[in-house]
Amino acid sequence: MRKLGVLVLSFILTITFAKAQVAPDTAAKKLVKADSVIAPTPGKTLDKIAAVVGNSPILLSDIELSYANFLVQGNQPDPAVKARILQTLLTQKLLAQQAAIDSIEVKEEDVDANVDRRMREMTQRAGGQEKLEAFLGRSVIQYKDEIRPDLKEQMVAQKMQQHITEKLNVTPQDVKKFYDGIAKDSLPSFNKEIEVGEIVFQPKLNKEEKDLYKAKAEELRQRVKKGEDFGTLARLYSQDPGSAPEGGDLGFADRTTFVKEFTANAFKLKAGEISPVFETDFGFHFLQVIERRGEQVHVRHILITPVVTQASLDRAKAKADSIYTLLIKDKNIGIDFSSAAAYYSDDKDTKYNGGMMLNAEDVQNRSTFIPTDKLDPKVALITDTMKVGSISKPDLFTGADGKKSYKILMLKSATNAHKANLEQDFPKLKEYAYNDKVNRTVSQWFEKRRKETFIKIDKEYQSYDVLKKWVNTNPTLVIPETKTKSSSK
Repeated sequence: MRKLGVLVLSFILTITFAKAQVAPDTAAKKLVKADSVIAPTPGKTLDKIAAVVGNSPILLSDIELSYANFLVQGNQPDPAVKARILQTLLTQKLLAQQAAIDSIEVKEEDVDANVDRRMREMTQRAGGQEKLEAFLGRSVIQYKDEIRPDLKEQMVAQKMQQHITEKLNVTPQDVKKFYDGIAKDSLPSFNKEIEVGEIVFQPKLNKEEKDLYKAKAEELRQRVKKGEDFGTLARLYSQDPGSAPEGGDLGFADRTTFVKEFTANAFKLKAGEISPVFETDFGFHFLQVIERRGEQVHVRHILITPVVTQASLDRAKAKADSIYTLLIKDKNIGIDFSSAAAYYSDDKDTKYNGGMMLNAEDVQNRSTFIPTDKLDPKVALITDTMKVGSISKPDLFTGADGKKSYKILMLKSATNAHKANLEQDFPKLKEYAYNDKVNRTVSQWFEKRRKETFIKIDKEYQSYDVLKKWVNTNPTLVIPETKTKSSSK
């Protein structure tokens, strides 16, 4: 039963939205035909119902498209994957039907934003809108209309899933009971972990250095104002790798999508208007509003990104050296690491957390305990020789994005590899206990709903173990059809 809970909790993330990535009349059909499933030849069925959940059918073509996409991603053929795809679609239908009964809905603008986001990702992967439309065999606008109902159902199902578990919590007694229930030889092992703080000094250009890039952006803006094509200039000069190939087009987005400076400019202009040049953390932009739709705006922009100079790096190092001196040598100042991070650090993710780095794999719980094998290699190398409580000299780091900065590190704690115990690992065990409770709750919910719902599965799939428990043609209660809401007169 618990395995079902795990599957349900992860299905939104693990299954690829096939209709948004594989064209039925291009790549998908070729792959389906190659796998001898449904060949579009005379006398053969082109589509049929693979399953029915309550009053909702699941078409065989839905399964085949998802499976085709599974193969497109480079995976080896495996018919059992089709059973897991069908199980995912069954869970989605059951959740969506219950959501309708419980009046759980999603906002239309949220669905639109999700569709637009997916289409932007697809356009980028395809190498442009023209290539994408050639692959899909239809216009982007037409395809968006086709995938919207299925995507909306997926979002409703996800919201229903969250509703099932939203009031769950675990007490310290629950954690202890969960821990005591684990066989001692089955206790999880944890690698060496450390807590490490950082004060980050990013190189910053002075006004004179910045003005060169601002002037370049302004020059391009004036060329647009004089009649040159915005999209062409964006493709040639914009330094935003995501939107430049699309002529700077960012699609529709709401106020939460962009950084505040970008949002302020995007939402104060009318369709067709061009903003002045403005600065964000990414560089100098100007944008044009293409269309407004309620609380969403469709814009395109051109970005000019300043290049870090050696002089700016030297200034960052000088500042880092002076702060290191305050922390280590000048005891009269009395500044501690946490305060110095809050006041001087340029890293927005850590400066308001006492400078402490967060475990990237456990951000939800804001865990500061990081396995040493998950650390930046240079951070791991420096902290390996540090004593707990000590502070490192400023050193130059290069991030995954290629950006350079100077950092001062502080080793707050270090825990050697060990078997899980309540004293050292209570936060982790609390998370495990919570996830266990969530999985059991979801599994129980599904067991109950499956017994109450008419579920029929095509014989082709009934032999798979993951689907055997789903068949129920004699439910104790069939989910009724959703009634259309009528307005009161």
